Amino acid sequence: MTQTAQRPRTGPAAPPGLAARDGRGLLTDRLFKGLCVTAGVLVLAILGLILVSTTNEAWPALRESGLSFVTSDRWAPTDPDGTPEFGTLSLIYGTVIVSVIALVIAVPVSIGVALFLTELAPRRLRAPVITVIDLLAAVPSVVFGLWGIIVVGPALADVYNGIHDGADGVPVLESLFGESAATGRSFMTAGVIVAIMIMPIITSITREVFDTVPPGEKHAALALGATRWEMIKGAVFPHSFGGMVGAAMLGLGRALGETIAIALTIGAAPRITANLFATGEAMPAIIVRQFGESSGIFTSALVGIGVVLFVMTVLVNLLARFVVRRAELRMRGARA
Repeated sequence: MTQTAQRPRTGPAAPPGLAARDGRGLLTDRLFKGLCVTAGVLVLAILGLILVSTTNEAWPALRESGLSFVTSDRWAPTDPDGTPEFGTLSLIYGTVIVSVIALVIAVPVSIGVALFLTELAPRRLRAPVITVIDLLAAVPSVVFGLWGIIVVGPALADVYNGIHDGADGVPVLESLFGESAATGRSFMTAGVIVAIMIMPIITSITREVFDTVPPGEKHAALALGATRWEMIKGAVFPHSFGGMVGAAMLGLGRALGETIAIALTIGAAPRITANLFATGEAMPAIIVRQFGESSGIFTSALVGIGVVLFVMTVLVNLLARFVVRRAELRMRGARA
């Protein structure tokens, strides 16, 4: 008696075309993953090379000035005594003040415009307004600077004087709103111009974030009897907090690095003063203003300003990520 060999049971064979497609899909996924990893590593490598190369160029000034490079407020690269001094504290102060003024003005307005476009505006009105906002973001900064120095500055000078007269005698306000220059060039004018420049960026990102809020959450809040503002405060803002902070930080990054518009409207006078209507100076502005006539250690000091600005930007972004992370943990704990 012969025994018939038993063949192992196997499932139906995949069609040749399907197997080939699966192989190509796996290869495509691997190529895409490799491309993404390469792009991420390349970005980090470029940032690292920028920091290393600029620090190397700035090292003579950093070594000469030491810690006083960021703690001294005296910027005198052409000192008549023959000993130049490179203190950037007044420049850091001007940059921070202008950026804070810009954020204080731009963030509430941008959030309001984004809420109007997502919650209140008729559909036929949304597209034209969004187009105008996008076009405003494409206007060159030098145009804003020229508009600020020719139109906005002289017009705001009278406003500044009126505010100064009203705040005269008030302990804190008289220091913040002191006398202004006749030209209107000041920390406040530069902050107003930069605020107008960063509004389109913050508005566009915030609007996109608001659009990601699940409609069910908003409808549920309204169905429970919440007013429209209560719905926005209880459903839209908690869901969009991280995106709003990210939009504000992106606008802050633009404000910290803005050059031409600030150079034309701030007044070119390095100083530390509480008077927001006084002339001042900022880090990017002084670089573009003095780099062409610099040489030797003077050039190294200007590059050192760029290094300090780079570090400031990185620290601001790390702080923003920390704030967003803490807020997300709090929201998860509240929901649990």
